[in-house]
Amino acid sequence: MSTEQHDADAYGQELARISHHQHEATGARFTVFQALAAVGIGHEQADDVVSKLEAGAVAGAHTWISESSPPHGSEQRFEDGWFAGVRDVASYLLRIADTTATTGRGRAASSAMLLAHLQQPASPAPAETPVEEPAPASAPPLYAKRVLAVAEGFAWAVAAPDERHWPDGEFLDVALSAVRTEEREGYIERLEAFVEQHRARLEELLRACGPGSSPASHGRYTLIGQPETLVILERMEANPFGLRGQWEKELEVILLDDLKFAWGPRIRLSR
Repeated sequence: MSTEQHDADAYGQELARISHHQHEATGARFTVFQALAAVGIGHEQADDVVSKLEAGAVAGAHTWISESSPPHGSEQRFEDGWFAGVRDVASYLLRIADTTATTGRGRAASSAMLLAHLQQPASPAPAETPVEEPAPASAPPLYAKRVLAVAEGFAWAVAAPDERHWPDGEFLDVALSAVRTEEREGYIERLEAFVEQHRARLEELLRACGPGSSPASHGRYTLIGQPETLVILERMEANPFGLRGQWEKELEVILLDDLKFAWGPRIRLSR
């Protein structure tokens, strides 16, 4: 194995571990917000409590880094470089701690909205009509029902039609609205190619965060296993900024952000 391949594999393992911690932190934060709401603590105060806890964790890393020392017996030049690097990293961690302590506003409210949404009874499936419903006006050649039918054909779509969270198709419509004009012709073939290219990655995502998994029990990964999410992930790879822009106009970004964390980095060194 080449040094480059070894470095890529090692970095890939680090990303997997980071992703695991992010999943755990997301679920824990959601649980904390629920617990604080249950005892009557308002959203603003809950945001403040969680932000301070997260800032304290970063400050702990700052202390650990600041107290580190170079290997015993190192040359003076190595020690000088070591301590210079430690100062740079420690200063950066301090800035992160300062920022973390004063940001994160609105997360408690978003968590409460998501919880309320998940607790609502599922909407009845729309009645079948002989006329296909078109996707948003910005993408007239794309038909939501045709795309959804293709997505349902993949093993990814583990949720039966009567068990889906959003049978009205709002997430699919938003994702399709992020398809560029030049991509509309042949989009179904594009989606099929995406699934084939990322089959192993999709299977791992479904296994790690799909229905029945520990992260899914927190309610933050309910998009995973829904057929329309294949379109969301394809757009996340092909047009992430366009997808986010359309999403922010219509939907709560917390679900998109959680899906982005679960999906992982757009560029993987181990490919």
